[in-house]
Amino acid sequence: MKIPLSPPHVSLSDVLHDRDKLNRILGVSPLVRGRYEHWDKVRHLTPPEGLTSREWWLGIKLARGQILKSLPLFDKNGDELRFSTPDTILRMLHEIDQLAGGRIEMSEEVTNPATRDRYVVSSLIEEAITSSQLEGASTTADVAKDMLRTGRRPADRSERMIVNNFLGMQFVRERAAEPLTPQFVHELHRMLTVDTLDDPSKAGRFREDGDQIRIVDEVGNVLHDPPKAVELPERLERLCAFANDRPDDTFLHPVVRAAILHFQMGFDHPFVDGNGRTARALFYWSMLSQGYWLTEYLSISSILKKAPSQYARSFLHSESDDNDLTYFLDYQLSVVRRAIDDLQRYLKKKIAEITQVESLLKRSTEFNHRQLALLGHALRHPGARYTIRSHQMSHRVVYETARTDLTTLAERALLVQRRRGKKYEFVAPPDLHERLRAGVG
Repeated sequence: MKIPLSPPHVSLSDVLHDRDKLNRILGVSPLVRGRYEHWDKVRHLTPPEGLTSREWWLGIKLARGQILKSLPLFDKNGDELRFSTPDTILRMLHEIDQLAGGRIEMSEEVTNPATRDRYVVSSLIEEAITSSQLEGASTTADVAKDMLRTGRRPADRSERMIVNNFLGMQFVRERAAEPLTPQFVHELHRMLTVDTLDDPSKAGRFREDGDQIRIVDEVGNVLHDPPKAVELPERLERLCAFANDRPDDTFLHPVVRAAILHFQMGFDHPFVDGNGRTARALFYWSMLSQGYWLTEYLSISSILKKAPSQYARSFLHSESDDNDLTYFLDYQLSVVRRAIDDLQRYLKKKIAEITQVESLLKRSTEFNHRQLALLGHALRHPGARYTIRSHQMSHRVVYETARTDLTTLAERALLVQRRRGKKYEFVAPPDLHERLRAGVG
């Protein structure tokens, strides 16, 4: 990966003698063509008329200095981390607020209790797989999904990573109402890394001075040298306080808080391995703990996996430009926004499939009107249970007619027949629309 060029040192004193140029510099926007660009990109662009690239960068830095806010977090030299929320970021935050925190125009497939758990499990599986693949797991998605759904024991380290990630994601989901503590983070890391480290004793424990931890690219260039091991306990305490803090006199947008928690965990790199997985899991915890319920259904890592170099570059841009986390924030928000779009496209596709099957059912002569009504309900409510008695009461038919309706559907594998005590129940399978589409003429 190409290391971004650090910005040059620029000073207003260099142009104080030229009033016209000074006015041009002071009129520069913090955004470049609508984006929060790094010097590594700006230096290749044509500057505004009358300015050099360095003078343009000076104007950009002055404009950004007016909107940057300090955080109670620091780099390894003790310098404050900072961020800003230009219009582009405010727009994404507003959209995420509407879509991930509210229920505006959200599909019933997600809000309906009868179907929501199926989508939660699917998203947890997707995130477990892609987050592991980002850190080197080589198992294919199909094999991994089969392993998680069937409960098969992992066959190698890659599969173990994926199982651990799945359990870790369940862990943060179930404990979203709890405050973040160092013990919480250590337990999460232990779950994510158990049976996958060269030294098993390192699971859930800070790295030590003897652990040589540096982030390097494919040719050995050092991209990031994290803080010393002796500093890690205090840094994690400070990070937990930041994650839990809700002061009355200041406001930090919840999604910004979650993204900064993600960044700082990756920056500190407190463990010998599994830091990325831990950071992404904590992002989920923070979003869920602050009321962004839709996060349960999103796979952030599936987006990051498509362009891992951009993910890494967002860290490098922030670290190389005076600890300006706006670069990372901008990228992280765009990833969340894309994950929401992916979910909505997926849901629309599933709803269209169900609607298509319902249309086929209405034209079908294979089922009587009672069976058609039941199948229509089952399509919208996977896992719904029916009994001969309930079917008999719903349609005011005799016992034998109700029994024939249900057993006929079970024989065609459109319902799953199970014995419950002395009676039978009939369950709507989760893939009913696929079974119907394959079998309805």
